[in-house]
Amino acid sequence: MTDFPIRRFGTDEAVERVGDGLLARTLPRVEWTHEAHLGATTYLLLRHQEIDIDAELPGLIRRYNESVGGVNDDTQGYHDTITRAYLHGVRLFLQEADTRRPLHELVNELLHSPMGQRDWPLRFWSHERLMSVEARLGFIEPDVRALP
Repeated sequence: MTDFPIRRFGTDEAVERVGDGLLARTLPRVEWTHEAHLGATTYLLLRHQEIDIDAELPGLIRRYNESVGGVNDDTQGYHDTITRAYLHGVRLFLQEADTRRPLHELVNELLHSPMGQRDWPLRFWSHERLMSVEARLGFIEPDVRALP
């Protein structure tokens, strides 16, 4: 889960493209990476405050997945607990960050932070619990330790 190199964003426009591509459901499926998830989440939090991200992000991701031929079911597609864990992590990161900095720099720093790591949720959930159908379909509390 952690053996992949981090794909950094080179410009603010690259982050905006991912965020706007999620909203418009135009981002190519192959570009919907771990980095894209965190970039889009950061972009939405900072640049689209009119969106109630807690309420709307699950539907945005589900609709995007379906638009590129994906399926949201018990074993694939949208995963509620992982999404909400990372949303929490992005907010933690942004609380300490200078959000006046260029967007791509913030996202790249996030990707290199503990909250941006691919295995960050596994610090709080056991693998079995996190990968359960229950965790995919709805948020479940951590079983290893509480989120910070």
